[in-house]
Formats: sequence, structure tokens, C-alpha cells
Amino acid sequence: MSRFLPAVILFLAFSITSTSLKAADADWSQFRGPAGNGISSSTGLPTEWSAEKNIAWKTKLPGHGSSSPVLFGDQIFLTAYTGYGLTAEDEGNPADLRLHVIAVDRQNGQIMWDESVSPLNQVQKITKRIVDHGYATGTPACDATGVYAFFGTSGVIAYDLKGKLKWRADVGEGTAGFGSASSPILYKDFVIINASIESSTVYALNKSNGEIAWKAENIERAWTTPSIVDVPGGKQELIVNQKNQILGLDPDTGKQLWNCEGIQDYVVPVVVQNEGIIYCLGGRSNRSIAVRPGGRGDVTKTHKLWEVNVGANVTSPVYYNGHLYWASDRGIAFCLDAKNGEVVYKNRLPTGARLYASIILADGKFYITTRDSGVVVLKAGPEYVELAQNKIAGEEDLFNASPAVSDGSIFLRTNGYLYRIANKK
Repeated sequence: MSRFLPAVILFLAFSITSTSLKAADADWSQFRGPAGNGISSSTGLPTEWSAEKNIAWKTKLPGHGSSSPVLFGDQIFLTAYTGYGLTAEDEGNPADLRLHVIAVDRQNGQIMWDESVSPLNQVQKITKRIVDHGYATGTPACDATGVYAFFGTSGVIAYDLKGKLKWRADVGEGTAGFGSASSPILYKDFVIINASIESSTVYALNKSNGEIAWKAENIERAWTTPSIVDVPGGKQELIVNQKNQILGLDPDTGKQLWNCEGIQDYVVPVVVQNEGIIYCLGGRSNRSIAVRPGGRGDVTKTHKLWEVNVGANVTSPVYYNGHLYWASDRGIAFCLDAKNGEVVYKNRLPTGARLYASIILADGKFYITTRDSGVVVLKAGPEYVELAQNKIAGEEDLFNASPAVSDGSIFLRTNGYLYRIANKK
């Protein structure tokens, strides 16, 4: 063997690993990023932008939606809806609703493909509450096997990366006043769906064919997207935060491992984890709970660390350097000490409207998307320091979606457009 061959192999292995790590870091593959925690390691992000400044491209979307963009490789995926329910006064036929999954080229913003389907079950009639966010609320999830989208009573839809329909699965036809909101997550060979509203069930569907691998029933009043968290011993648990209880499930089988007394109301925010502790927000009374996962049975007395009467009804938090941060749907920015839940700051944001989008942490900054007053940028830290308030004036600029962050860019979706925001060189 040539004495140069081991060095070549080592170089190639390092190059492949480095490329893979770079690609993984560049992907924002599900709601709130690959770890579901709203944190990106991307640097060089812009602090300020406007319609004339730091907009790399702007793409008109074929329909409305509140889902966030996700990224895999050179593609951006997002969902939208057309045909019905674009206004609260729409007296059209709900059967005309079309549910879109769209792929956009991340480099130039061109639409690569746009596939749509008709409703699977009866469509919830449009109301002021429904039109507030629409029929495309859940953020898709993607990987090398394809892109997976959840449309509530119209089920789960899977496409390959070229836009070919792989399968479609019905997960229930139940509705509630707000409509559907949960987003899918990917775990091993499964697409995990919280269909609490549609069928009081969490499903694990096989990525290859959409068949049910397992299901967990009696999931009550949970609009939240489930979370995969690490526990001692190198194992993982699936956390489902629902009304009255926080549940720890085996993500491979759906078996319930533990339960903890939770928020006595419906739950929307996503659970986040740091150093073996999960943080759960929710309820109209706005509560926050810290729990140590990994227990068995009822762990309320042994694993619940603290509970405080402050939190968020809709929006999800981030963890950063010993503190929890979020912007509540009431337009207030919070910082809590993660050790005990004590409020470090509570500051009203420069907006008069409710918030649906969740806070993002990247490049030493918090990005908070308001519905009507642009994106507020704060310095990441336990003091409220406002760095910028960025507005993009124009038509159809209702901001419901949380941003995606990747490779020095922010991808921001409104009801009508998708923007790539980056520092212009």
C-alpha cells in the first residue's frame, strides 16, 4: 500500500465530515429548526433591513399561509392554501379549498414546484378566528426522504424532493374553534403527528408509505408540536405537553413512560430542553413549568422543579445562558431565570397586535416577529436592549410565521411573500 493512501483517506473522511456538518448546520428542517428549540448557530445575520435594504430576494407566493419555511439543501419548503377562506366574508364552497406544498430555490427565490390537493374531510367553515391564520398553519418537516406536511382534517401529505406525491394519510376529522396548528417532526423512520384536535391521538407514520407504526391516544387539547429530548443513558423521549399533563413517551413505540401534572388549560407552545431539564409554557392563564424528564410513572412530586404564573398562550421560548426568553402573544418580551422561574425582565414590545410567531436566537440576537410592526431585534442577554425594528411595507404583509435561519440568511414568510434577508456584500 502506498504510504500516501492513509493520508488521502483521512483527508477525504475529514472533507466529507466537514461538508456533512456544514450541510446539517445549513438546514432548518422543521418548525423552530432541527432541534426544535428556535436556535441557530449561523452568524453574520443582518440586524437591520427594510424593503430597500438587505433583501436578497422576494418571491410572490401562490396562496396564503401561516406556516414557517423550512430548508433542506438548496430547497425551501412551505405550505399555502387557495380557493377558499382568504377572507372572513368568503361565501364560496369549502370544497374548492386547495392545500399547497411549495418548493423554492434558496439561491434565487424561484418557485421550483407547487403541488396541491383537495380537502380530505369536511373543511371547517371560515370564521374570523380561522382566517386569522388560515388553513396552512402547520410547518412542514423535511429530510433526504422528502417533505411532510400536516393540514389538520385534510391529513398528512408526503412528497419527494422533486414534488412527486408519495402518500397521504387521514388522521381524523375533529375540529376546534381555532383550527389546526401542530407541525410534524421527523424521528428515525417516522413522521410524528400530534392530531390531538383531529382525533385525540399522536401518530407515528412510516416515512416510506404513511402507514401507522404506533399511536398514543387520549391526547387532550394540545395544539403543540411534540419534542424529542435527550435523557441520561443516551436515550431519547418524546414529550407531549397537553391539557392537565406533561407526558413522556417512548418515541420508538409510543408507550407512555411518565406523566407530570401540567397546565390546567389547552397548550400550544413547543417544549424546549437544556441540560436535562424541559421547560413547558401554555394556557390562557400563562404558566411555565420546569420538569426533569427520564422518570417513570407519576413524577409530579419527584421531577417537577418549579411552576410559575407567567408564560405564553401561543408562542414558544428559547433557552440561552441560564435564562428563558420569549415574546408572549400579548406582545410582551420576557426573560426568566431558568433555575427558579423568577422574572428577570418583562417589557412591552413596540406592537399593539397579538403575536403568533415564536422568538428565534441567532448570532447573539433575538428576532421577534410581530404581526403588524415588523421584526424586533433584541440583544441576547438578561437586559432588554432593543437593537432594531424592521418593517417591510407592502401588500399582504401579515406576519404570522416564525423565521427560518440558515447560512447567514433569515427566511421570512408573510401571507403573500417569502423573503430572503441577508447582509448585502
